[in-house]
Amino acid sequence: MKRRAPIRFRPQERILSREAERERDISPMRISTALPVAILIIATIVQSAWIASATHSFHCKKLKTRASRPHSVTVTEFGAVGDGVTLNTLAFQNAIFYLQSFANKGGAQLFVPAGRWLTGSFSLISHLTLSLDKDAVIIGSTDSFEWPIIDPLPSYGRGRELPGGRHQSLIHGYNLTDVVITGENGTIDGQGSVWWDWFNNRTLDYTRPHLIELMYSSEVIISNLTFMNSPFWAIHPVYCSQVLVQNVTILAPLDSPNTDGIDPDSSNNVCIEDCYIRTGDDLISIKSGWDEYGISFARPSANITIHRITGSTKSGAGIALGSEMSGGISDIKADGLRLSSSLHGIRIKTSPGRGGYIRNVYLSDIVMTDVEIAIRITGEYGDHPDEWYDAAALPLINRITIRDVVGSDIGVAGLLEGIQGDSFSDICLSNVLLNVTLDRSPWKCSDIEGYSNLVRPESCEPLRGEETFHSAACYVDDGLVPQGFVRGQPVDLNVNVASPVETEK
Repeated sequence: MKRRAPIRFRPQERILSREAERERDISPMRISTALPVAILIIATIVQSAWIASATHSFHCKKLKTRASRPHSVTVTEFGAVGDGVTLNTLAFQNAIFYLQSFANKGGAQLFVPAGRWLTGSFSLISHLTLSLDKDAVIIGSTDSFEWPIIDPLPSYGRGRELPGGRHQSLIHGYNLTDVVITGENGTIDGQGSVWWDWFNNRTLDYTRPHLIELMYSSEVIISNLTFMNSPFWAIHPVYCSQVLVQNVTILAPLDSPNTDGIDPDSSNNVCIEDCYIRTGDDLISIKSGWDEYGISFARPSANITIHRITGSTKSGAGIALGSEMSGGISDIKADGLRLSSSLHGIRIKTSPGRGGYIRNVYLSDIVMTDVEIAIRITGEYGDHPDEWYDAAALPLINRITIRDVVGSDIGVAGLLEGIQGDSFSDICLSNVLLNVTLDRSPWKCSDIEGYSNLVRPESCEPLRGEETFHSAACYVDDGLVPQGFVRGQPVDLNVNVASPVETEK
């Protein structure tokens, strides 16, 4: 029986699902002969060369300070019962409605004490802190009627999984400023298994909900919490700015469908750091709208910084960009990724019809263990919202730098496939050492252009482009290299760039 849901809220958005992807058949590959001493050398480079958090996380620092709220109430004051059975949606809504009166008085805190607090979807307000006790668990209802239907996202044009609207997230916010969702490692559990069953059985009428979705919001902090069993993506800031996600754990079964961890979408000035994520899809996936709707809405994701992420995924990647990237993605800096037992390490996904761009991406200090495909770029990925997309709208992919990577027990070093007639350019690999366990060519490349330096196994021919200096050239953000280098210009990788922090002195 099809699952239907209630009333329609305000005009909103639309959520993204992940369609079944046709994975290429990967045959066994050649065993790497990299020496242990080489691994030690590269590991040393990884530890020392890009400890440059201080250089490129200025907006992270700005987001970390938030004054305590002068007013506070507990959800039990509004009739909530933490027995795991009583439905507390009205109690949460009434408490938040009451706290609106403190918005211009320094804001207020809603405290959730120890207990199991069953609730449907509820909406936050500006100048609010939602704080969970260490033994508090907010539990999402398994009744789909408790998750109202809202409009699609304008940059998607329809629900990501199905035409029409989508279910509102468990914790929702629209056009907010100064919002904190935090705790002493309390838990938010979406009880997603019922939603995964409905999805797998094709009995949904609308796209599944997220655990947290904030739209058109700014000055957002999400920290010190555990998120479990999201029906869809766990944390989805969309059309947001000044967002910090810090010290969170995100868990879902490795076979749960499309349970991404953190998906910044058409958002800027976002910082994600010190998180553990183990889910059924991408740990972090940066997006910006879908085909003609994303092109028209034209709101990019930009200036996103990612530090120290640990986790695993059997169906996704540690860090992914796309495939919904039609509004553009740029100025992405990530370091400190530690990934194990996963399908992909780094993934860029796009398709004809997407339009948009992915550029100025800098990924460094990455350690992978037991990963099937270390680096993958796919130019033919994904479905389309409808038949009106423009197949001639080709994405622009350039200035992608991946360096200081160590991998052991890697199946395939890289599958880098652009779009015929639309080569992806300025792809640079540097200081990449992968211990490949299969006995076939470790790289497969087509319709890409770029450079490589100190890459083992040796990279594919398209990444051996002519270099300006005596070694391969990379395009590097000027915040990550010593003074004297120019953004967008080739950099001689043989010079000492191991201590960029020193340039701040």
